[in-house]
Amino acid sequence: MKKAMKLTLAVAMMLGATSLFAQKFGQIDMQALLLSMPETKEMQAKMEEFTKNLQDTYETMNVEFNTKYQDYMKNMNTLPESTRQIKEKELNELSNRRDEFIQMAQQDSQKEQARLMEPIIAKAQEAVNQVSKSGGYTGIFQTGTMAYLDAATVTDILPEVQRSLGIDPTAAAAN
Repeated sequence: MKKAMKLTLAVAMMLGATSLFAQKFGQIDMQALLLSMPETKEMQAKMEEFTKNLQDTYETMNVEFNTKYQDYMKNMNTLPESTRQIKEKELNELSNRRDEFIQMAQQDSQKEQARLMEPIIAKAQEAVNQVSKSGGYTGIFQTGTMAYLDAATVTDILPEVQRSLGIDPTAAAAN
């Protein structure tokens, strides 16, 4: 009975060790994948347009402020006290609006980028999932996130995922 137990334990350990070595792992640089996708280039163009619109609005606000400030400075000594105070208050309000606009524009820009990137990231993740499943991978690691990873034991699936998305890996690597 004791021998049977030892034999069963030895076989179980051998099978466990064998199945561990049979596992297949891959790695991918998701940032490189996202940058190689044509959708990312389209997103960047949309973000440039979005940012330009915000900059145009800011410049308009700045021109208004500068015009009123120059007018105030030119006439400051000749204005009655009440008019001068009203103009100073107006300039302060314009300055505050400009500052608020900068903060809101930064938030809007971040939200817009996240909104535009969401479907791109989802498409990339779906491609990684499909390649991983069809390739029989047990796990895929993000390149550069492991403290140590023996590169010989993992497969870089970036070129395969790029091909599944219709991207030429050699052309993407050249960019």
